Amino acid sequence: MRYFAQRLLFYAVTAWAAITINFFIPRLMPGDPVQSLINRYQGQLSTQAIDSLRTLFGLDEQQSLWQQYLDYWGNLFDGDLGTSFTYFPTGVADIIGQSMPWTLTLMGITTVLGFLLGTGVGILAGWRRGSWLDAMLPVTTFFSAIPYFWLGLIAITVFAVQWPLFPASGGYDTGLVPELSWPFISSAIEHGLLPGITIIISSVAGWILGMRNMMVSVSAEDYVLVAQAKGLSERRVMFSYAARNAILPSISNFALSLGFIVGGTLLVEMVFSYPGIGYVLFQGVGAKDYPLMQGVFLFVTLAVLAANLLADVVYLLLDPRTRREAS
Repeated sequence: MRYFAQRLLFYAVTAWAAITINFFIPRLMPGDPVQSLINRYQGQLSTQAIDSLRTLFGLDEQQSLWQQYLDYWGNLFDGDLGTSFTYFPTGVADIIGQSMPWTLTLMGITTVLGFLLGTGVGILAGWRRGSWLDAMLPVTTFFSAIPYFWLGLIAITVFAVQWPLFPASGGYDTGLVPELSWPFISSAIEHGLLPGITIIISSVAGWILGMRNMMVSVSAEDYVLVAQAKGLSERRVMFSYAARNAILPSISNFALSLGFIVGGTLLVEMVFSYPGIGYVLFQGVGAKDYPLMQGVFLFVTLAVLAANLLADVVYLLLDPRTRREAS
């Protein structure tokens, strides 16, 4: 319990610091976001309307910075992330709620598939080093070394333009309305296949290399040699003794990658014009939409902290040494 209390205190302090920085950074950036919105209406707003907008966006010059900070925390506890400039008058929470399912579905599925595929191949490549599986390493490393935006553009050129097997952009056919119907779901799957495949190709090499190297290291440990000397089956020694210990660093990295599902989608969604949280953030940055940027950054920060906490729990369950240190 003491270990958990320390970790929870650490994450609580980190969350407070991240939220505080998230509040101050947009206010320290050059430019006036309200003025940008006023420019969009080409001077058609009255002085009273401009003052109302500043109050609405939490930028009222009549209020002290400390009072704005307190109001910001109060709004967070009420679930109010502010109003977006780009999608005015839609709230930031509504925008994130609409775009998040696209990101979680695409990045969640591809991250889990990439981890399972890379870890499985890494276990076999490390246990049977010197086999034909080692020939896969240069190939997967080559694809992972290609910058993602370049890999995505090549995939679009080859598989959407030259051979139109997949749609080039978007999350679904423009003639459809988002709803739980087979035409919409099948269209969403079809549009998600090409970005999903490119994500798996670019990420799987890291999992393979990490797991293979750990398997090679763990295979020489005494407890593995003792298990082999006892006559246990090769399959049991490989999975129950070697892989179980070798997978611990990968579990930690996997938990962290789950946290970056939300924040690591910017390039993917820009290249494929995919309607997820990364694409929304891209639009928010271009329009100096501070409430939207704050909302997305806050969501990303909390997701990474939650993933770190999950990694601590999984480590505690899998590693007896961590349990002894925690007790």
